[in-house]
Amino acid sequence: MALNIDQKKAIVSEVAEIAVSAHSAIAAEYSGLSVGQLTELRSKARESGVYMRVVKNSLAKRAVEGTDFACISDALVGHLILAFSQEDPGSAARVVADFAKNNDRLVVKIVSIGGKLLAPDEIVRLAKMPTKDQAISMLMSVMKAPITKLVRTLAEPHGKLVRTVAAVRDQKQSA
Repeated sequence: MALNIDQKKAIVSEVAEIAVSAHSAIAAEYSGLSVGQLTELRSKARESGVYMRVVKNSLAKRAVEGTDFACISDALVGHLILAFSQEDPGSAARVVADFAKNNDRLVVKIVSIGGKLLAPDEIVRLAKMPTKDQAISMLMSVMKAPITKLVRTLAEPHGKLVRTVAAVRDQKQSA
């Protein structure tokens, strides 16, 4: 079914609005997937805060103009499904990579983050990026480690004294 000009403008503006605020973009070729598989992929994307949509390439090129993802315009060829990470940079990559493990018909063609076009095999590295909460907890553990070590070091002489006195007491009681 052909789209009229107003429908096309609506699609372009919707995708452009998402692309402006997105952290990363993934495009994958989906030919050969059943409707059920695509529905499953879309539901997983919704759960993860990922915007996913099948858009004509000409409309997608117009939508990403003037955004960080303008670099993907030349690579938009074939039947592609676009996924934009809304919450953290690795969420779209995680959804697509996990789904592609079980469905070899989903082939990653484009990976983009921060205005740079990456190789399709970089999706694994992007998927392994920690979420914001994970990154904060890693940072906090690194910041907490020196303080914890200082407290242990300061408490050790007292502990050693207590253990020594206890050993002397045990020795005198056994003698």
